[in-house]
Amino acid sequence: MSIDRPVTIIGGHGKVALRAARILTEAGAQVNSVIRREEQADDIRETGASPIVADVEELDVEGLGEVLRGSGSVVWAAGAGGGSAERTYAVDRDAAIRSMDASSKEGVERFVMISYDGAGPDHGVPEDSSFYPYAEAKAAADAHLRDSDLQWTILGPGMLTDEPGGETIGVGDDKREDRATSRDVVAAVVAAVLRRPDTVGRTIEFSDGQTPIGEALTRE
Repeated sequence: MSIDRPVTIIGGHGKVALRAARILTEAGAQVNSVIRREEQADDIRETGASPIVADVEELDVEGLGEVLRGSGSVVWAAGAGGGSAERTYAVDRDAAIRSMDASSKEGVERFVMISYDGAGPDHGVPEDSSFYPYAEAKAAADAHLRDSDLQWTILGPGMLTDEPGGETIGVGDDKREDRATSRDVVAAVVAAVLRRPDTVGRTIEFSDGQTPIGEALTRE
């Protein structure tokens, strides 16, 4: 399946997003990467993507719609990156949900959410944990996406690392015990699912592993 319409990556300056943009543009896709600061634009251009400077935390649905207009696919790769619970909810939950609503209004076909392995209402993170707001925010955002009319895929990588990764992953019983997942691998999976209609409506949890991505994605 080719990618005929532009892909917009929200959170475009993140480590996974930069890798994914490069993979997609080298394969011939048109990629727009949404960033918060103009000084990040050259890093985006180096991947072959086009930078769009916009603060998704501040934009309403209409404003996000203008950013996403013309896109065929949206990849949510943004995040508050820790810090205050208030900002975590504002970005990882509220802005993510607005981006989904904007995508629906603008006729975006595909929406890929980068979540994490174990996300959901039964995440089990205690309320006194610093990770709790993120877990709650992701649970709410993922649920909203599943209930939307978008052709969604939710990706659940394990603990992210900067170790070199290839074209193989672990899924199901083949996941690594420590769930370590290279950002290279996450980016490769993002690019792969955008071309795979059989990944629509699926939550795919994975880690580094030994199974070729194409083969692994055929498993339910």
